[in-house]
Amino acid sequence: MTSTAPCATPTQAVVLAGGQGSRLRPYTDDRPKPMVEIPGTGTPIIGHQLSWLAEEGVTDAVVSCGHLAEVLQEWLDSADLPLNVTTVVETEPLGRGGGLKYAAAHLPHPDQAWYATNGDIWTRFSLRAMAEFHTERAATATLALARPRIPWGAVETDSFGHITDFIESPPTSYEINAGVYVFAPDFAALLPDVGDHERTTFPQLARSRRLAGFPIPQGAYWRAIDTAKDLTEAAKELAALAR
Repeated sequence: MTSTAPCATPTQAVVLAGGQGSRLRPYTDDRPKPMVEIPGTGTPIIGHQLSWLAEEGVTDAVVSCGHLAEVLQEWLDSADLPLNVTTVVETEPLGRGGGLKYAAAHLPHPDQAWYATNGDIWTRFSLRAMAEFHTERAATATLALARPRIPWGAVETDSFGHITDFIESPPTSYEINAGVYVFAPDFAALLPDVGDHERTTFPQLARSRRLAGFPIPQGAYWRAIDTAKDLTEAAKELAALAR
C-alpha cells in the first residue's frame, strides 16, 4: 500500500456546491442548495462549512459552483470569510468525478494533500484526526463514515419472537459515505475527466487497498441536508446542542 501523501495536515479544500437541490424546493428555486439557510442561524449551509474548515486549519478553499452559481458567488464575495475562497464554474456538466477533478486543478498547492466535502453536509468533527488516520494508513483517499438514523421506529425481539422494546429512529447498522474526504496529492490524477468517481476511482482504490474509511466519532454532529424535513431537524438539533 503506497501513496505520495505527506504527513502534514491539509490546509486546502474543495467544496462541491453545484447541485440543484430539487428535493429542497421551493428553497432552491432562487438559490443553490448550499445557500439554503439553517433555520435559526441566519447562515447558509456553506457558511457553516467554511467556518468549520477554517477552524480545522484550512486556509484556502475552492468552491465548485453550478446551479445558480451567480447567487453563491455574490454571497461569497460579500461575506466576511475566515479563509481564502476561489470559485470555479463548470461550463458543461462533468459529473461528480469530473467536477471534483476540475475544482482540484485550482487548488493553490497541487503537491499537497487536500480535503473535500459535499455542499449539503453540515457536520462538526476533527478533520485533523481524520487526516492523521489517512496518513497512518498510507491511503490515497479516505472517506468519513457516518451512521445516520433511520426515519422510522424500530423494534427489538427475542429469539422466540416476542417484542422486547421499541426504539425511536435508531442509527443504522451500516456505515455510509458521509461526504467528507481526505485526498493524497496523487488522487486528482486518478479522477475521470467526465463521470462519477464513486463508480470508477473509488472501486479501483478499494481493490488495491488504498481507500480508507474514517468513522465519525460517536457523539459528533453530522447531517446531510436533502429535504425540508432535514432543515427542520437540523434546527431542532442545533437548539438542543445550545442548551
